[in-house]
Amino acid sequence: MIEHPDITHIRRTGYPKYNERTGLYGVDTLGNEVYTGDEILVLDDTYFLTDELVPQTEEVLKLFGATYHIAE
Repeated sequence: MIEHPDITHIRRTGYPKYNERTGLYGVDTLGNEVYTGDEILVLDDTYFLTDELVPQTEEVLKLFGATYHIAE
């Protein structure tokens, strides 16, 4: 039987393979790694990875003047 290499890796290790990402933009205020192309919320001199924020947090940041950007 032929099995996809990712499935074989999961069976052996219990974890999926993660593709290594390139283009590290930096680390946001909450300690999350941000890569080029990720959506961020910028407030003054700080930024937040939107994928790691709950909707209520995004709304509060927007109320304080944060704006959406793409990390470049």
